[in-house]
Amino acid sequence: MLRTIAALAVLLLSTLAQAQYPTKPIRVIVPYPPGDAADILARLIGAKVTERVGQSMVVENRAGASGQIGMALLRDAPADGYTIGVGQGGNMVVAPHTYKSIPYDPLKDFAPIALLATNYLAVIASPNVPFHNAAEMVAWAKANPGKLTLATNGEGGFPHLAFENLAAMGGFTFQHVPYKGASQIATDVAGGQVQLGIGAYTSLSPQITAGRVRLIAVTNPVKVPNKPELPIFADAVPGYDSRGWFGYVAPAGTPPEVVNKLNDEINRAMKHPDVAEKMVAAGLIIVTEPSKYFADVLKSDYEKYGALVKAIGFTPQ
Repeated sequence: MLRTIAALAVLLLSTLAQAQYPTKPIRVIVPYPPGDAADILARLIGAKVTERVGQSMVVENRAGASGQIGMALLRDAPADGYTIGVGQGGNMVVAPHTYKSIPYDPLKDFAPIALLATNYLAVIASPNVPFHNAAEMVAWAKANPGKLTLATNGEGGFPHLAFENLAAMGGFTFQHVPYKGASQIATDVAGGQVQLGIGAYTSLSPQITAGRVRLIAVTNPVKVPNKPELPIFADAVPGYDSRGWFGYVAPAGTPPEVVNKLNDEINRAMKHPDVAEKMVAAGLIIVTEPSKYFADVLKSDYEKYGALVKAIGFTPQ
C-alpha cells in the first residue's frame, strides 16, 4: 500500500511539474558555430519563446564533425524538456548514410518537436551552356550521357545527393566535380570551367541577379511562396523534391506533454511578424505543423536518402 501511495505521489508531482513547464531556463544545443543558419534561427525563435514563457532559451554552440558532436551531446541529455537542440537535414537524414558510423540514431535517439523551416537549393549554369531551363538541361544530359558537369561543395553532401536524386528521377547521368567548399563554385561556373553548380539560392542569387550565371531551377517541389518567379525542377521532373530543413528535437523519452507545449510555443513564435519577416528574407519557408508532421518528414527523408545512397553506389566515408 505504501509503495502504491509513493508511486502515485511521484506521478502526481511529475504531472504537476509538466503542467507548470518550464520552471527554469531551457538549454538549446546548436551543433554549429555562431552565425550559422541553425544558430540564427535558434536565437531568433528563442527570444520570442522567452518573452511568452518567462524562462530563457539559452543557446549553447557545440560545433564539430558536421554537427555530430552537438547531436551526440543532446542524445545523452536528460529527457526532461530542459535540453533541446536544433537538427537539420544534413546531420539527421544524410550523414547516417554517408558516414561509416555516427554517434547517434536519428530515428531512435530523439523526439521531434517542431519542423521550423525548409530551404531550397539552386542549380546555376555557365552562360555559354546549350540549355536554358530544367527541361532543356535534362534533354541535353540524356542526349549526351555523362558529359554534363556539376560542381558541389563535397562528395556525399546534401547538394550532391540532391542532384543525384534529380538525375535518378530524370533518367540522366552527369560528372560530379566536388569542391572543398562552396565559395569558388559560382566563380568557376561563371568562367565556364564547369557547366553547373548547386548551392543555397540565397548564396547564389547575387551572381544570378548580376547575370554572371544562369539560373536553371530550384529544388523546391512547388513554387516558392515569396518568389513564385523561380523555376522549379518538379515542372520538368514530376515529383522531384530535395529540400533542406531545420527542426527542434529533444532526447528520446521527453514527455509528450512537454513536446506539445514546446511545439505550440515555437510555432507561435515563428508566426510573429518580426520572426517571419527575417526567416523569409533568409530564403526560408516557414513550417508550423504538429510534432508528428516533423516525425513523418524525418522518417521519410531518412529512408529516401538511404535508398539513394545505395542506388548510386556511394561508399560511406
